[in-house]
Amino acid sequence: MRFKWNKKLSSKWNIPFAIVSGILVGLIFVTVYLSNAISYLTDDPQACINCHIMRPEYTTWMHSSHRDKTVCNDCHVPHNNFVRKYYFKASDGLRHAFMFTFKLDPEVIQIKDAGKTVVQENCLRCHIRQVNPVSITNVTGENYKYGEGKLCWSCHREVPHGRIHSRASSHFSINPISK
Repeated sequence: MRFKWNKKLSSKWNIPFAIVSGILVGLIFVTVYLSNAISYLTDDPQACINCHIMRPEYTTWMHSSHRDKTVCNDCHVPHNNFVRKYYFKASDGLRHAFMFTFKLDPEVIQIKDAGKTVVQENCLRCHIRQVNPVSITNVTGENYKYGEGKLCWSCHREVPHGRIHSRASSHFSINPISK
């Protein structure tokens, strides 16, 4: 008897469940399309300015010596592990999207500790031949916050982003139209 009751209940909810499921799937597809979400799986620097939040950083990078040699992901995502790379991109991107969507983004964006570690790793990955290995022993974003050593950008502060005091103060900032 109980089986029949469950069967009647489930058939009663089939249409509403299908409608709600269809709406949710539709909203996901619309969100992916409108946010150009697929572009975040690439290394295209244009993806970093889809939501306007990184325009000063993009503009200063465009005017830097790194422009012809690197893209945003060369510095800002891990390269030692495929899973770590895409996990980092997803978590960082979702945080950026949340901040932008709810208008919580600060006037000056500060890199988080996890990002400092990644950028330091990538500075060394590309420039290890130009630095004294003794001077960089165990200098990571993690131990830097405890006062141990210096990060590469402690001295090379304006590479590659120049001086960014706020979103409105980037020199030569012609905001490119994102795709």
